[in-house]
Amino acid sequence: MRLTFQPAAPPAPPVRSTDDTSTQHPVQPPLAGHLLHQPDTGEPRARHPLARRPLAGGTRRAAGRAVVALLAAVGLVTLASGAAEAAASKGPFAGTGRLTVTSCPEPSLSYGGIPRTREYLTAMLKCLDKSWSAHFARNGLAFRKPEVRFYEAPERTVCGVPWPTDAAAFYCTNRGTLVFPLTGDWIEKRTDLYPLKVAAHEYGHHLQSLVGLRRHYESRIRADRAHQAELGRRYELQADCLSGVFLGGVRHSLSRTAGDWNALLEATRASGDDADYRSHGKGANRAYWLKRGYQAVSPSACDTWTAPRSRVA
Repeated sequence: MRLTFQPAAPPAPPVRSTDDTSTQHPVQPPLAGHLLHQPDTGEPRARHPLARRPLAGGTRRAAGRAVVALLAAVGLVTLASGAAEAAASKGPFAGTGRLTVTSCPEPSLSYGGIPRTREYLTAMLKCLDKSWSAHFARNGLAFRKPEVRFYEAPERTVCGVPWPTDAAAFYCTNRGTLVFPLTGDWIEKRTDLYPLKVAAHEYGHHLQSLVGLRRHYESRIRADRAHQAELGRRYELQADCLSGVFLGGVRHSLSRTAGDWNALLEATRASGDDADYRSHGKGANRAYWLKRGYQAVSPSACDTWTAPRSRVA
């Protein structure tokens, strides 16, 4: 299965909510009015020894059915074809080179037993901004930092839709906004690299929007209803790979060991889909694409769109 691309239009400036003056609690992202502008399906919580509460299978199935309903609600549009587009099928990251090695000291997630999740994520997001903005500038690609919203706990709605029940964190495409709950198994009482990987994965969705990949993905699922789930996995696994690219670019400054990296691969395998509905890919494939990006340190290695189906199952 191939997805062809055209150059992305320059990103529009973000629209700020009039509620942004609040300083007491994280503000709700700007509202969305279209199904395509729901949050992405989100990073599943890890089923890992460090996770304190196992996920209920029914919850994952309900989340999967909601995604299917979302995709099915989209109309049909036929993609154009031709030699020029076929040549561009590798995507906008092809030939952009390696991510420049960046210094990114990793702060502690707690201090004296007090959680510092907001401070941790803020520091890591600055590193993500620095790394990817430099890569985009070097390749003449338009870049805009994502908006970021932190929540002390899940709320009734976010981005104008019900809060996803089975997501550790997510990206609201309508405003280019990353949403991070500051509690939950994905980040509380953890000492591994999994929270950083989750943040980098959701940031990967922002990169996909900036270069036009999301727009083409949405066009393709309109045109190819029979393969919507597979296309969704290609989209998510590319974000896994992009997270690996970032981790590979900053690994020398993280003060982590090979054991930490192996633990992250294991946690990523554990976060793979169950047998009922596969939205992000099997654990082995999630780990494969994360490792591929980590070793290549280049987004051009993240071409999930032309990968064989066995690698996106």
